[in-house]
Amino acid sequence: MNRNRLPSFVNALIDALADAPMSPLGRLAARRLGAPAPAGSVPATTFDDAPVRVLIAPVNYSGQGRAWAQALQTADPAISARNLAVDVPGGFSFDADIVVPVGTYHNGREWQLRQFEAATRATHVLIEAEEPPFGRLLGRSVERQAKALLDAGVDVAFLAHGTDARLPSRHIRDNPLSYYADDSIYLPRAETLAARNIALLQRSGRPVFVSTPDLLVDLPDAVWCPVVVDPARWRAPRRAPLDGRPLRVAHAPSIAAAKGTPLIMPTLERLQQEGLIELTLLQGVPSAEMPAAFAQADVVLDQFRAGSYGVAACEAMAAGCVVVGQVSAQVRDTVRNRFATELPIVEADPSTLEAVLRALARPADDLDERREASIAFVHTAHDGRASAEALRQHWLAPAQATRKDDDASRR
Repeated sequence: MNRNRLPSFVNALIDALADAPMSPLGRLAARRLGAPAPAGSVPATTFDDAPVRVLIAPVNYSGQGRAWAQALQTADPAISARNLAVDVPGGFSFDADIVVPVGTYHNGREWQLRQFEAATRATHVLIEAEEPPFGRLLGRSVERQAKALLDAGVDVAFLAHGTDARLPSRHIRDNPLSYYADDSIYLPRAETLAARNIALLQRSGRPVFVSTPDLLVDLPDAVWCPVVVDPARWRAPRRAPLDGRPLRVAHAPSIAAAKGTPLIMPTLERLQQEGLIELTLLQGVPSAEMPAAFAQADVVLDQFRAGSYGVAACEAMAAGCVVVGQVSAQVRDTVRNRFATELPIVEADPSTLEAVLRALARPADDLDERREASIAFVHTAHDGRASAEALRQHWLAPAQATRKDDDASRR
């Protein structure tokens, strides 16, 4: 549904309903998401017996909640980390320690109370995307749920994933290609939600992390917690040299407007007709089959309207593909300053993409060198070690030190 085509009063009604989840209409809308599972049938989180117990919830976008939890446990045996995700019908399915049916998450008060009790046995809870970890408990207010955890002695932090805290007006100002300028985006709501979430994070007084470096513009006091991919899962056989064959180019238009797919397709179709490239559009490919798909590609075209990069680009780089996309100077500077290396994504926008692909297809271009740089970069920045370090240094370790000091002062 393109909300820009709806009458203003309809959009106002939709927004009012979304902002009043506990109203009679809001309760009715929640019931349409499904009935809760039978009491006791959906598990609550349990932890190993460890000094530090971390819960990451509730969205697990691109499997990142679980990846960060696993990275923490790998980094420190004193940490037991778990994640929780809501199972949204029709969405992408990623592994999680606990997957909660959407009807139970919204309407299962028995599970909500049981999961809250389980979360109070954590030492730390990381709330993703400013979404309430316990569904409609406490008026579905993430702020009230966070306060309840704090009151129970749990250390709370927040992690912004992307559109939840990427301010459209700022993005449009800084990026002439911004996907927020696309007529498929209902800008008023996107602006309201991002501004609201940024204000919540700023007044929370809690540690704030971001999953992509461009979000540091909107949240300058936050810490970058890089997305994580498993290099072993994406490792691919060495590709045969071009030797006159077309350059194999792949593109996954998961969200065409955001990726800029309509802007680049004319160029790609023309180059394919010319025989310069062999184009594969990765649509509807299950996550389990993506490593094999990337293994066949020389080049993966990422995003051309976001000015940043995320999980898909990292997966492609881990597979030894040369990634091409539009990345802002701010993001490249952040990568350079954090890791003392250059981001190996080849810069291009829709107007320069043809020249970039022609250059990559020339025998003189050393694709193998670019591939090796991409693989090395993922090992440096996105194999989980840097993410665990960010969470430990800026949240877990200071909290543990404070707790020890408090314990000592009581003796």
